[in-house]
Amino acid sequence: MKLAKISTLVALLAALVIAVGINVLVQRAAPGARLDLTQGKIYTLSQGTKSVLQGVKEPVTLRLFYSRKLGSVIPSYGAFADRVHELLDQYARISGGMLKVEFYDPEPYSDTEDRALAYGLQGVPLDQGGEQVYFGLAGTNQVDTEKKIAFFKTERESFLEYDLTKLVYELSEPARPQIGLITSLPIQGDPRAMMMGQKTQPWVSLSEMQNAFTVKQLPTDSATIDPAIKTVIVVHPQNLPQSTLYAIDQFVMRGGKLMVMVDPHSEMQASQPTQGGMPNTNTSSDLPKLFEAWGIVYDPKHIVADLNGAWRVRSSNASDRVQSVEYIAWLNLRDGLSHNDPATADLNTISVASAGEISLKDGSGLTLTPLLTTSADRSGTVPVELVQVAPNPAQILANFKPDGHAHVVAARLTGPLKSAFTEAPKPSDDKEPAKDAPVLPPHIAATNGAANLIVIADSDLMGDRFWVRIADFFGDQTAVPFADNGAFVSNLTGTLAGGDALLGLRSRGVSARPFDYIDHMTQDADARYRQTAEGLTKHLEDLQKQLTSLRGTAQGASQTVLSPAQTAAIEDARKDVLETRKQLRAVQLDLRRDIAYVEGWLKIINIALVPAILAIVVILLALAQARRRARARS
Repeated sequence: MKLAKISTLVALLAALVIAVGINVLVQRAAPGARLDLTQGKIYTLSQGTKSVLQGVKEPVTLRLFYSRKLGSVIPSYGAFADRVHELLDQYARISGGMLKVEFYDPEPYSDTEDRALAYGLQGVPLDQGGEQVYFGLAGTNQVDTEKKIAFFKTERESFLEYDLTKLVYELSEPARPQIGLITSLPIQGDPRAMMMGQKTQPWVSLSEMQNAFTVKQLPTDSATIDPAIKTVIVVHPQNLPQSTLYAIDQFVMRGGKLMVMVDPHSEMQASQPTQGGMPNTNTSSDLPKLFEAWGIVYDPKHIVADLNGAWRVRSSNASDRVQSVEYIAWLNLRDGLSHNDPATADLNTISVASAGEISLKDGSGLTLTPLLTTSADRSGTVPVELVQVAPNPAQILANFKPDGHAHVVAARLTGPLKSAFTEAPKPSDDKEPAKDAPVLPPHIAATNGAANLIVIADSDLMGDRFWVRIADFFGDQTAVPFADNGAFVSNLTGTLAGGDALLGLRSRGVSARPFDYIDHMTQDADARYRQTAEGLTKHLEDLQKQLTSLRGTAQGASQTVLSPAQTAAIEDARKDVLETRKQLRAVQLDLRRDIAYVEGWLKIINIALVPAILAIVVILLALAQARRRARARS
């Protein structure tokens, strides 16, 4: 018996030694090895991130400023900080020594806190005492370019890898990306005002892009696109010549990133009268040759309308009475923003006007990922003629019938593409080639891999009138946004200009995993409690009224001493009140007791089950090995 106990203890000790030994061996042999069993693979880096890290050519330093007191007071931030720390360690290992990571705990009034403030990191008061805590990242490169994440917000944890990789990419590629812009709209400013010598301002959306990128406007008759330009934005293309269409097509075939904004009806263009002073009727844009070849469906003869988010405008009815109605052609899209794309995850509202719809042809090799979508049950399409000339919002609303499904206004499109051309277009018969005509590169028939496009069926979202108000502050003109259109365009441009590595990064999930079963039980319990408590609360209110009435009756009769009947009635009412309150507490306690019981067991299972299983496996292996050795000795 003693021998059996000794054997068991020896087996347990051997299992412990084996477990420790395995950990030591794995740590020495493969220090970066890990097994990610999370549902969203949140600890597994994407191939895009690895390519960015392996492509860092000059040293980059990342400095994480994290106040440990923040995690001790708010545990969720402590867990988030651990994840950031581990992720940065992974980044450093994969970069092959080109990425250096430093960690700081900025104490109040210390040199470290001053350094965090110098980098522009955000301090947040933790309590009423005013003590500031920090949780931000500052990055620098060899030429002293600085990039920062002012404060890591738990709401953006699902985009942690994207934010970190984007910061490293911008530090390793310090030159501002060049963006080519082809447009038929006066985005740079009103040309008529320029001709008259008047000062004019570019659209605010363009100004925001110019803060982050070098934007080069290309002529609408461009025959080639500079190879230095890796991203092209085409806004409201109207009657582009074949040579320009070919240049755009071949730009995409060579791997360039393209964002196109077409429009069934440009409200911005319609508001600009023609040279003769007449209203502009040529307000639609399309790229039919390219879209047809690439499998993209867009109908310039219809616009999307939605009862959700419709602007309220003034409209005249048949009796010329002005009224406020919902103009379902102008929309504030809120619920239709994609929260799984880093470009739109933090945005709240995008304003569009007389927008179209984007979809794919059957058999298209592209993958469509919606960015902006109308509501599913309250939207539909209407003919574009209804909004082109003197639209009647009240009549459009009265005749509108939703079609029962959502409509995509903006989307990412990825996949292989074939050229819309078989060869470069030849000059027209009545035109001879110019002597300085550019030499076109060889024709490319298809993309080498997946193309990356963004197609938006609205160009008005860039116009100032649909997302900013110009306020005068003591003579200074300030743009005050009421929608996120500018950030929307800049963010999308950033994901394209960041290359394929950043385009491949999406929402990764969060490290904090809620107990969904418990949440559902809690919701059901709350519903049952409210139903049960409603009757008891009503009874309690009636009792309170009865008590008030009894006391009022006694006071009205000028009684100094209550009669036995009144005293008994009041006492009974008080007892009933106490009993009812007791029942309310009992109902809530009973409903919560089951939740607490299940929650406790779930925590035990989630926390202890995996280690227990591993321990049992190791013990069984040790026992099996001990038995084999015993049989071998015998």
